[in-house]
Amino acid sequence: MAAVVFLAGLSACGPAPSQSGISDPNEAQNRAVHKFNIALDKNVLRPVATTATNALPPEVDEAVVNFAENLELPGTVVNNILQLRLGKAVENTLRFAINTTIGIGGVFDPATAAGVAGDPTDFGETLHIWGVTEGNYFELPLFGPSTDRDALGKVVDIALDPLQLILPEKTSLPLVAKVASRISDRGRYSETVDSVLYDSADSYAQARLLYLQNRRFDLGQAPSDESFEDPYAE
Repeated sequence: MAAVVFLAGLSACGPAPSQSGISDPNEAQNRAVHKFNIALDKNVLRPVATTATNALPPEVDEAVVNFAENLELPGTVVNNILQLRLGKAVENTLRFAINTTIGIGGVFDPATAAGVAGDPTDFGETLHIWGVTEGNYFELPLFGPSTDRDALGKVVDIALDPLQLILPEKTSLPLVAKVASRISDRGRYSETVDSVLYDSADSYAQARLLYLQNRRFDLGQAPSDESFEDPYAE
């Protein structure tokens, strides 16, 4: 009860104010990390994703994504509760229950067919709701574009994941599922990713702009301009 009261006090402060422009005081270091990420993509991720996409039928690819997304739902529910969005917490809990049972561990997605689509979130959004501003742009090794707030959110999401308490200590199932899902996503969105990383005059600036626009859009911070387009809408 004390925790709920504390969170209610935080949420009373209101979401973080909308931000515009780009704050990137560590651009030199970020560009070095971006260069590393491109090399990793070019030499490992893209070849593996292309091979997997060509070798596996779409049904298997979809099952991998479903399974990984289902494993993330308990952590999503925790963030729903921290955000005091209890209706969303119930919805995501129901989705997890349906897909884990009827969907055979999340391999299939009967919850969507039943009208329980769920609503993904993370601790970065929780911090936003608590009033924490996004901070500076920050590119992470392996994970790619982020901000100070979202980078912290990624760390906390790992620590808050209830599956860490349920699954055997030495299991690597969540990690394997997330890696497989990322490889699958890289294959499915190959043209879009390639256009940003390899066809742009400045892939770093392009990736930074797209990430910030999309993240602010997801958090309801996009400018009220009819010309604004969600860069990941497709």
